[in-house]
Amino acid sequence: MKIVDIKIEKLRIDLKEPFKIAFAVQDYADNVIVKIVTDEGYYGLGEAAPFAPVTGETVDGVVNTLKMFRSGLIGMDPLNIEGIHVLMDRLIVGNTAAKAAIDIALYDIKGKVMGQPLYKVLGGYDNKIQTDMTIGIDTPENMALKAKKSVIEDGFRILKVKAGINPSDDVKALQLIRQAVGNDIRLRVDANQGYCVNDAIAVLKEFEKVGVEAVEQCLPYWNLADSRRIRDNVNLKVMLDETIKSPMDAAKACKIDAADILNIKLMKSGGLYNALKINAIAEANDVRCMVGCMLETKIAITAGASLVAAKKNITEADCDSFMYCVDPDNGMKGGFERDKDIFTLLDKPGLGIEFDF
Repeated sequence: MKIVDIKIEKLRIDLKEPFKIAFAVQDYADNVIVKIVTDEGYYGLGEAAPFAPVTGETVDGVVNTLKMFRSGLIGMDPLNIEGIHVLMDRLIVGNTAAKAAIDIALYDIKGKVMGQPLYKVLGGYDNKIQTDMTIGIDTPENMALKAKKSVIEDGFRILKVKAGINPSDDVKALQLIRQAVGNDIRLRVDANQGYCVNDAIAVLKEFEKVGVEAVEQCLPYWNLADSRRIRDNVNLKVMLDETIKSPMDAAKACKIDAADILNIKLMKSGGLYNALKINAIAEANDVRCMVGCMLETKIAITAGASLVAAKKNITEADCDSFMYCVDPDNGMKGGFERDKDIFTLLDKPGLGIEFDF
């Protein structure tokens, strides 16, 4: 089997309302979708969701990178996923969202050739996941109202609360959210690199009092050593996100016991190929994983959810971003069925998404 064409298309995704985190506000996303076509009639769908503060990419940069990949990949076997990653890494450093788009499409093809859904191709541990819902930064009062709606009206039992701009507002927001949703709802916090070490330790001790179970990426991505210091001084789980872009990053974090949980994102790792390596390294070091997302359509979300379902060590999912969109499906049927916070992966080959262009 050979790759005969790679089609590339930009896709603008409008959000229902602006979404604010510690270092950015977004009211739309510009993503890129790809279609890898083979000479045997199979095709695979992939997606790049570039986010410059994390992946260092722009949508136009992704398109240019994908055009470069296209010239190198035509004629290659789409099932030679390792060989294609080696080629992409030789052609250009980084550019992980662009690489993820190719990677996801290759795994979609692999599932279709095997006649198996992606979660079975990747490991097959389960076909269901439970995702959280993310509460963006706002006034503490508005955050509590949004949290209550997510629980009462939308049926979510795990909330991920954005923080990292104002520590005192963060503490107040978590106090009000706990009052609003009750004690049975699981809470975790994402500081998106917004704290210094001393502020992080002080704030996390306050979070402990309201039952926050984990806090994600307190410090700038490069400050791995002090993540261990925070972990030694608090009684909740410390998670790393922006710090973990590659298997090597995972190995470094595990070597110094810097985290209890690693957040894998396909756009950071360059797709499923390296995401599987990150999870394997974490599991070997008795560290659990979560799969998160950028602002993605159901193509990348299904790939991420399939990875969660496939692996026992990936115990958490933050695969909610498509629900922020004006059109959550973006014209893409399939992938999974959603019942409140539970996704059930479809038993259709590959991603199981009905979409073509």
